[in-house]
Amino acid sequence: MSMTSTGESTPAMSVFWDNVKTILYALALAMLLRFTIAQPFRIPSGSMQPTLAVGDYIVVTKWSYGYGRFSFAPLEGLLPHGRLFGREPERGDVVVFRPPPEPDRDFIKRVIGLPGDRIQVVNGVLHINGVAVEREHLGVTDECPEQTFARGPVDTYRETLPNGVSYITCDKGVTELDNTRVFEVPEGHYFMMGDDRDNSADSRVPSVVGYVPYDNLVGPAQFVVVSFDQTTSLFRPWTLFTGFRGDRFLKSVE
Repeated sequence: MSMTSTGESTPAMSVFWDNVKTILYALALAMLLRFTIAQPFRIPSGSMQPTLAVGDYIVVTKWSYGYGRFSFAPLEGLLPHGRLFGREPERGDVVVFRPPPEPDRDFIKRVIGLPGDRIQVVNGVLHINGVAVEREHLGVTDECPEQTFARGPVDTYRETLPNGVSYITCDKGVTELDNTRVFEVPEGHYFMMGDDRDNSADSRVPSVVGYVPYDNLVGPAQFVVVSFDQTTSLFRPWTLFTGFRGDRFLKSVE
């Protein structure tokens, strides 16, 4: 009886360990892809409205700027400074990064200032190296629903950077962020700003973001995989359908 029982259990154990190995291989492959190819992120706040909405799930490519310590978070403490296969971001890229004041948190903003640039906001208008950035008023919109300083429709502008990158910004009006000192971007650093200008803690706020070192970049946002509005809840499965934003499905981030 004992030999029969052992013989019968061997195939079952073999199947069990085969399944365990399959799961481990799948997890290893998933981690490899996350660290080296692409990583998903969820947008939790409205600082990049209307480009990115709260509830967007985006894909960030890891290889675009090469590999730094924060490409392999949460293992960054084990890795040296510097980047492997590094390439610098371009002005206008929408980038996930770790700000020096809060290196354990992922932020996403737009690259506005490159190393050596002088950045200033004067009466709500962005200036780069003493020149006002082209800005066209588009009217008002309700596509920036999450506003710290305003509720309801806000003004929108199409801003075009010196290299031709163009995008829409939201502007509530006059706030403390609309007039800043001149920021001189150090070598090896970048100046980041949110598209929802009056609802963004960015490089204009040194205690929160400040200048972002090249080493702290994770990668650029490429596209929105899927998006759900704020009525969606996993505890109410039907809201995955009612809260699904079809117009943002696989939308490119520009």
